[in-house]
Amino acid sequence: MLKKCLSVLLAVSFLLPVMSREAQAASVSDISAASAAVIVAQTGELLYGKNEHEKRGMASTTKIMTALLACEAGTPEREITVTAEMLAVEGTSMGLLAGDKVTLDGLVYGMLLESGNDAANVTAYTLAGNIDSFAALMNAKAHEIGMADTSFANPSGLTAENHYSTAYDMALLGAYAMKNMHFRETASRTSARVSYGNPPYMRTLTNHNRLLRSYDGAIGIKTGFTKASGRCLVSAAERNGVTLVAVTLKAPNDWADHTKLLDYGFSLVENKQADTDFSDIMLSVVGGTASGVKTVAGTTVDIAVRSSSDFQPERRVYIEHFLYAPVKAGRVVGRAEYLIDGNVVAQVQLVAENDVPAVQPQQKEKGFLYRVKEFFIKLFAKAAA
Repeated sequence: MLKKCLSVLLAVSFLLPVMSREAQAASVSDISAASAAVIVAQTGELLYGKNEHEKRGMASTTKIMTALLACEAGTPEREITVTAEMLAVEGTSMGLLAGDKVTLDGLVYGMLLESGNDAANVTAYTLAGNIDSFAALMNAKAHEIGMADTSFANPSGLTAENHYSTAYDMALLGAYAMKNMHFRETASRTSARVSYGNPPYMRTLTNHNRLLRSYDGAIGIKTGFTKASGRCLVSAAERNGVTLVAVTLKAPNDWADHTKLLDYGFSLVENKQADTDFSDIMLSVVGGTASGVKTVAGTTVDIAVRSSSDFQPERRVYIEHFLYAPVKAGRVVGRAEYLIDGNVVAQVQLVAENDVPAVQPQQKEKGFLYRVKEFFIKLFAKAAA
């Protein structure tokens, strides 16, 4: 009887992991969103999609692109004087008034935390002179990122005929934006103290992204809502070195949707260490005490992939042809790129393994005389023979 019970328990224990995966898979079947996607930020791999290529309004998640362009401008302390023309926009606001002074960094906080349409408009006028020119910049960046089914018409996300995206495209945008450290640090803040006004004074801005407070590992990024688009959300979370980006468009229950999407994604993916053995690469050294130096990777390389996948990324090496002595250990001599489906997903610097001092003048002279001596010895030996 005891043996029979043990056999049943063992059978159940082997079934549990399978049942768990099936339960997790089932948990994304009742996603409330009209469109949804969850991808691996590092590789762009789609882990789950629901109408992920269907074009829809994306409301204020649009401001991910606007804030990204502001971050990439590289002038966070640039001071802007707000004009009435810049504020000709309806909807949510960070409270800007004509005549206020605000930095570009302050506008980024105003967009990502308070979802200020005023902040988005002021950013557009500051960086491009008008809304149409800024929309052109947004669309050019979208093309660069690979957002094939997206069109931006304004910086804030207000409903417009030529303003739409897809869950998949917005996931690509979210993953790209979170690689910008300025953007990432801002989007991950639950609140921030920002100075603006006339004269400027400190205000507290609060992030509307509830996941930052409720989901373990959440690190961003942006909410959105209009009557036409419904509730929209782009989120990012990180666990055990793996970053996922989830998107829902027109989702009545977006917070619950994202918990399910992210949990499901994390159940599928893990970090695997890529091959960083470059011992077969020996770089020639000119004028050194050694004729060459070995090449090693500067760090290990982890790539987030499905746990069940056959992990064999393509590796491309770009390296100098030779080096002049002296060579210091750790000197960067090239790089290696790791590709999956033709896309670069990771890279590592290649460095010299050890020091190679330069040959000193006296050593050079001694070496030359030795070679001359050897030459004449061989010559006389040949003549004697």
